[in-house]
Amino acid sequence: MIEYKNLVVIGTSHVAIESVRQVKQVIEDRKPSFVAIELDKGRFVSLMSKEKKKLQLKQVLDLGISGFLFNLVGAWVEERVGRMVRVKPGTEMKQAVVSGAKVKAKLVLVDQDIRITIKKFMKTITWKEKFRFIIDIVKGIFGKTDLNIKGFDLRKVPKEEFIVKVIALVRKRYPSVYKSLIDDRNKVMSKRLVNLMHKYPDDLIVAVVGAGHVDGMEKLIRKSI
Repeated sequence: MIEYKNLVVIGTSHVAIESVRQVKQVIEDRKPSFVAIELDKGRFVSLMSKEKKKLQLKQVLDLGISGFLFNLVGAWVEERVGRMVRVKPGTEMKQAVVSGAKVKAKLVLVDQDIRITIKKFMKTITWKEKFRFIIDIVKGIFGKTDLNIKGFDLRKVPKEEFIVKVIALVRKRYPSVYKSLIDDRNKVMSKRLVNLMHKYPDDLIVAVVGAGHVDGMEKLIRKSI
């Protein structure tokens, strides 16, 4: 978690119970005027809906076949991990919404539209990166990864040193992935938070984002204010 001027940013793991507890505690203790979350409108509606998600042709058309499949696989993997730790993906975002409503904070969606993110990603990813992805999966199966994940606890937010190492590795081996899924979104979310900080300098803002975004966003926000 970082604090700068009238902004508090909580870095979370989307399947960690520790994140859910921290989000609840910080928002309900600090009582901010605004709660900003790492979601766009479409993902927010999907997360908060009680109805079972149905496959729609419009989703496929919006994202393209490859983009839709990428999104589907990503959601499936996150769901499987969530079952392992008994925390549904995005529970900490739901908690932010609930706790924000409890303290009468205004909700702000700061993430880039996922359709833009995936379209950019599918356009820029190279064959070299796809090949590396296959190699890294094989290495992972045989325990020959470049990261030491022994004793890694999915129920907790990874330590900052581990996150920095992972981001650096992604940036090096998958530059398109880093740019589309991390860097571009860092810029969008940081800009929206900076605008909010400027507009309401006397009001506390609590932002809830994935831990992998915190370091990059902090640098951008400090540079802008």
